[in-house]
Amino acid sequence: MYLGIEIGGTKLQLGVGRGDGVLAGLSRERVDIAAGPEGIRRQIIRVVPELLAKSSLDRSQIKGVGIGFGGPVDDHTHTIIKSHQIEGWDNFPLEKWLSDLLDMPAVLGNDADVAGLAEAFFGAGKGFSPVFYITIGSGIGGGLIINGEIYRGCGRGAAEIGHLRAIVVKGFSGFSLRHMPLEAIASGWGIENNFRWVFKHCLESPNPNLKRQRESLVLRLADGNPSNITARLVAEAVRQGDPDAKKLTQYPLTYLAEAICNIIALLCPSRIIIGGGVSLMGEELLFEPLRKLVARRVFKPFADCYEIVPAALGEEVVVHGALALARKRLAK
Repeated sequence: MYLGIEIGGTKLQLGVGRGDGVLAGLSRERVDIAAGPEGIRRQIIRVVPELLAKSSLDRSQIKGVGIGFGGPVDDHTHTIIKSHQIEGWDNFPLEKWLSDLLDMPAVLGNDADVAGLAEAFFGAGKGFSPVFYITIGSGIGGGLIINGEIYRGCGRGAAEIGHLRAIVVKGFSGFSLRHMPLEAIASGWGIENNFRWVFKHCLESPNPNLKRQRESLVLRLADGNPSNITARLVAEAVRQGDPDAKKLTQYPLTYLAEAICNIIALLCPSRIIIGGGVSLMGEELLFEPLRKLVARRVFKPFADCYEIVPAALGEEVVVHGALALARKRLAK
């Protein structure tokens, strides 16, 4: 048996299992960002014995721990390269820190990479290779799995689709030219920020032609305050047929489709799997329009080589991947 740990920006999950796609137990907590590394240490020390007891397991049965961290990691030094959430964890030796903390061997991976590994082994990518996994939540991450192995480039990561640069050529008030990472446009917070910006300008502008946008369902759902707009609220407005929400969601979907077409042209994966909170928009609002946009733009010789499908393992996907990573690296 192994212990799998997901450390994200807001979420801490711990699970136990054999790394075979089945969890013997799971614990989910919120990360207290203000408490920093010491807060996470306290949570792990408290949760591990509770989780083992709940799972009817003895500590001696646990062979090691796999970690899925929400940020770039270095395979050679076993450290976090950059932590965007936990202060003080840049260049931090997380693998050794957890190994010492729990007194067992540990292996460290990027969260999107290990999530892709889990989907390739036990989820929507089972039986396919290569598999390209995309998680779309507060940011956008990616993982490339080839014949059951995570592709890690020179050892500092790869498949970072969220950091592909998009050229934005038109702004709200006319022509503009900006280079932005994909996740600034098509992630959950990117969608929220763009909708908030558009409707804030609609409310502030004296232009009478914007009257319909000022009466949009998006604004009504947000109680008339653009700051209240969330990705979930946008999805609800699209679901109810709001024309402004439908029109504006074409913007992030188009850039996401362009990025996926680049991935197909470069890697020709047999399955592209999309998970994360934004993927919960579902078939009608996300997957069906996205497939159509990709089909129009894809490199034609590869047009029948890929499928775009939703992830299958839900919120526990990183824990499953961390367990699978531990099993691959630590089994004797």
